[in-house]
Amino acid sequence: MRRLVQNTLKAPVTFEGVGLHSGKPARMTLFPAPAQHGITFKRSDIALGNTVIPARWDMVERSPLCTRLVNAAGVSVSTVEHIMAALAGCGLHNVRVEIDGPEVPIMDGSAADFVREIMATGIRRLGVPVRAWKVVKPVMVETREARATLLPCDRLKMTFNIEFAEAGIGSQSRELDLRNGTFARELCDCRTFCRQVDVEDMQANGLALGGVPGENAVVFDGAVVHAGSGLRHSDEPVRHKMLDALGDLALAGLPLFGHYVGEKSGHSLTNTLLRALFAEPGAVREVTCDALMTARLPGQGLVWSEIPAQVRRVA
Repeated sequence: MRRLVQNTLKAPVTFEGVGLHSGKPARMTLFPAPAQHGITFKRSDIALGNTVIPARWDMVERSPLCTRLVNAAGVSVSTVEHIMAALAGCGLHNVRVEIDGPEVPIMDGSAADFVREIMATGIRRLGVPVRAWKVVKPVMVETREARATLLPCDRLKMTFNIEFAEAGIGSQSRELDLRNGTFARELCDCRTFCRQVDVEDMQANGLALGGVPGENAVVFDGAVVHAGSGLRHSDEPVRHKMLDALGDLALAGLPLFGHYVGEKSGHSLTNTLLRALFAEPGAVREVTCDALMTARLPGQGLVWSEIPAQVRRVA
């Protein structure tokens, strides 16, 4: 059977903005990369030493609020989850990311700007088959409050459940098959969110310094929702959690075939799950994808008409 191939960008694409937590400006450029390169970040503002950070699960310094990558030299880049989700959701396997600051620009709080510019720039096919990780047996990790599981599946599937006391969020659940353009259609425009009661605590601890309610984050204060022109989906919070999870799972280093089940889980627990997956003998194996397998991966067959318009409001 004919094998489909790895992808990269046709040309560089640049984004500028501030970091959600640091509040610091950054300019980030995505460059095409050759087959087998994978995804890497390079801090262009640091002149000496090892400034390249592989986008990989074992480079993660675990945090509940964002995903931060740190290399052996201590060079880091934070809040990579949205750009990683966009790269996975657009079916890109090889990209070199250069950034002149400590944190990826938050843009509007979602991955939609990344997806639009990537797809407008275009995808270039490389002459090497796609390799992937296939979950072979279940792996589960949990805390007192949350649980994350990976189950064998012939595609990437995701089930997510959240529960918050805020009336504006409450209990939300969603299940998605992430083949083809599902990420672009259903998840990419869903913004990061938090509770009003957490904002002052985060800012007192040097976090959320670049957050602006309604502009790059949705803030829930009981039944009151600060969301700019309104929510983009009635269940935007759980969809954003799925967006985050896709970005964190993309740090497996290769596309993943498995069913992720998140129950109140977040960045740290998803990384703990990947560590458990690769630590458990026989839980995962590397495969070379044939045409049928490749067609089941996120981003394969994505077309422009599936990408959300810049303004979408439901509430």
